[in-house]
Amino acid sequence: MRLSEIHPFFYYARIEQKRFFRYLKNWRDRKKFAKQKAESSFLFTCKKHQSLLRRRLGNSDPILQENKIVNLSIAASRIDGIIIQPGEIFSFWELVGRATKRKGYIEGMQLSRGEVKTGIGGGICQLANLLYWMVLHTPMTVIERHHHSFDPFPDEGRVLPFGSGASVFYNYVDLQFKNTTEYAFQIRVWVTDRHLKGAIYSNEEVAHSYHIEERDHQFYKKGGKTFRQNEIWRRIVNKRTGDFVHEELVMKNNSEVKYEVFERQLVNSK
Repeated sequence: MRLSEIHPFFYYARIEQKRFFRYLKNWRDRKKFAKQKAESSFLFTCKKHQSLLRRRLGNSDPILQENKIVNLSIAASRIDGIIIQPGEIFSFWELVGRATKRKGYIEGMQLSRGEVKTGIGGGICQLANLLYWMVLHTPMTVIERHHHSFDPFPDEGRVLPFGSGASVFYNYVDLQFKNTTEYAFQIRVWVTDRHLKGAIYSNEEVAHSYHIEERDHQFYKKGGKTFRQNEIWRRIVNKRTGDFVHEELVMKNNSEVKYEVFERQLVNSK
């Protein structure tokens, strides 16, 4: 058994240790991170997307979703307009910073250690999900992405494939991607009455388009527990000719399900 599992003190001490080590690494890499912003958007659209701010999530308190909107508004303002020049790295936490009451963040829903909890700044994972989905539709390279270890809620209102989001936890569970191209990219994110909206623009027309699809999705039981798995693939197409260029496996997901799944949805138990 790990020390962090024996007593909460050791768990939180381990978190602060990891945060300290990530702080040192980011300080060494500080010149690589994107920091420049612009109020006017680049001309060429790579990807636009939006996600609902309110949807039913099991038996969770609806107030937590209203609080989430406050948190998303603050976090989005720290990212909106950021420009990623060739060679630069986008870091979610380098831009957003630590979510604290002093900055205006309030209690929201968080997914932690296999459970749904509440915490200051809860809900901003939705922003990381949006960013990751949009980046998959660009030629930028994802260099750090973490997925949730469990699936907490059924798919009511979900429009993206299962497992296509990104988990973030200050500051060592980060979402980072690098601009490995000759283009410059700009991210715009904002909150409306009903949606979290985002777009990625480029300073020149990008040569390829990117299409994401889910394959081999299934629920199954193992050891008395229910799991869900799938694969996310990306197809790359020449934007000018429409010719297929390449396809690649982006990720494999396999997570424990925390809600009831009907027997008809299950494949043969493993």
